[in-house]
Amino acid sequence: MARAVLKTHFGYDTFKKGQETLISGILEGRDALGVMPTGAGKSVCYQVPAAVMDGVTLVVSPLISLMKDQVDTLNQSGIPTTFINSTLTVQELNARFRDIAGGRYKLVYVAPERLESDRFVRLLAELNIPFVAVDEAHCVSQWGHDFRPSYMAISRLLDVIKPRPIIAAFTATATDKVKADIVRHLRLNDPLRVTTGYARDNLSFFVMKGIDKKAYLADYVRGRSGDCGIIYASTRREVEECCNYLVKLGIRAGRYHAGLPDEERVRNQELFLYDELKVMVATNAFGMGIDKSNVRYVIHYNIPKNVESYYQEAGRAGRDGEPGECILLYAPQDVMTQKFLIEQGESDEDRKAIEYGNLHGMVEYCHTTECLQRYIVRYFGDSDGQSCGRCGSCTDDREVEDVTLEAQKIFSCVARMKQRFGITLTAKVLRGANDAKVRQFGFERLPTYGALSARKEKEIVNLINVLVADGYMRLTDSQYPVLTLTNEARGVLEGKEQVFQRVTPVARSASRSADTGDEALFEKLRQLRKTFADRERVPPFTIFHDATLRELCIVMPATEEEMLTVKGIGKVKYDKYGHAFLSCISEHSAAGNG
Repeated sequence: MARAVLKTHFGYDTFKKGQETLISGILEGRDALGVMPTGAGKSVCYQVPAAVMDGVTLVVSPLISLMKDQVDTLNQSGIPTTFINSTLTVQELNARFRDIAGGRYKLVYVAPERLESDRFVRLLAELNIPFVAVDEAHCVSQWGHDFRPSYMAISRLLDVIKPRPIIAAFTATATDKVKADIVRHLRLNDPLRVTTGYARDNLSFFVMKGIDKKAYLADYVRGRSGDCGIIYASTRREVEECCNYLVKLGIRAGRYHAGLPDEERVRNQELFLYDELKVMVATNAFGMGIDKSNVRYVIHYNIPKNVESYYQEAGRAGRDGEPGECILLYAPQDVMTQKFLIEQGESDEDRKAIEYGNLHGMVEYCHTTECLQRYIVRYFGDSDGQSCGRCGSCTDDREVEDVTLEAQKIFSCVARMKQRFGITLTAKVLRGANDAKVRQFGFERLPTYGALSARKEKEIVNLINVLVADGYMRLTDSQYPVLTLTNEARGVLEGKEQVFQRVTPVARSASRSADTGDEALFEKLRQLRKTFADRERVPPFTIFHDATLRELCIVMPATEEEMLTVKGIGKVKYDKYGHAFLSCISEHSAAGNG
């Protein structure tokens, strides 16, 4: 039954990794915890069981944008779905309640805050709800990067809905501590656990350091004028500056941050979803639930606050399985901005210590010389990560430099400073700076004072950061982190180990898969899709993903049977759009292009 739903409504013959295991477990009555990277198909793991089960499935989801995209997509696929959130008027809300009670829908999406409404909870008690799915489940954990107190209300559903529904929780990123919190706070009963791994095989990661950010941005975005992309910045001011800069260059860019009126945010998001805007410049307020499949690149103009946030935001690229690029533009002052934001936050001191530690993990990512994808995978506890062969580190073919002597001098200096000071002061001592703080502690009398005087202070700071990222030193989790040596440094100091370093990697364009079909036909199919999307007032990707259009260009179907073999085209969508797309392909071939 599940496979029939997958084919008819979603247009796929086979499940992706982990999907069938989770769906089978849920349909057998088991609670579940699914940890799957963005683009791995988490939503299918609860949408297919919902379509199969009697009654209505409740989906708890944190962002209105996510609800709208998924509701649009499911209704396009022939599965009646709706949402309840703050955008509805009282009249609309009453009508939705009546329709839900009348059994009109198979899925209902709700924000977690809605579960604090007594009226809504009373409605749930009267319904047949066999299944509750919790999306972005990491929000329930204080160890998670996006903790939301409202998620704590979810477990009360188990006391209201009778008989007890199956509970399944899903997230793209979760460390072991976060997973334990999810199971405990959602009261999952001996859950089936599926973690499909964190690697995204179609994404290429790059870190750019020491560059003119605006010049890089202009060059990159103009070079990808046909592609959709997202640019994340840390502050509203930088969002405004970047957006204005791109618009002046003639680029169709929009902005999104919490300081804008609701109407403008909604309008810009819609324009981006409908491909009217090619680039969205945004703070992290944008994108957590954006289901847009054809984002080809994500650029972080500033360093994010932690690896979890970065991987989720970068993961907006390439959701359709096509190649995507994820580029982080690093500057040391951005770290100070994030520290300021932590200090200005309302978290208690324990939570701030966690946030500082998470930020250090992000700084290490920016300086590591190992495979960037592997660093991320290892961060989440997967020790089996292989080098991706695509990222800035893996594709950097320049010669490595032996920096063992410099490393020994740095480690010796840190030890002589009693492992009580941070990177900046250590670099000043090694540089031999005539600095008041250096003299205050008498560090000008150390044997390591001026040991790296031939190097600029900025170069010394960079080298120290690389040595931290590669595990030779650690930084304490505090606002003013202190350098400490690890066991790995001891082998270097004793002359038993060597240390090598590369210069900053250069981003290269990700190449598409070898056979992408006819580009002229692809553009015609995109225009046809846009015509349908405009007519039905839905985002183009809810009709067919770019990957589906690409496969149409390769397969060149001439009949219904041939078209139904293409991934992403099921019977429901063929009946709606199939004839028009077959005609477009046929006309293109007849014109001598096939």
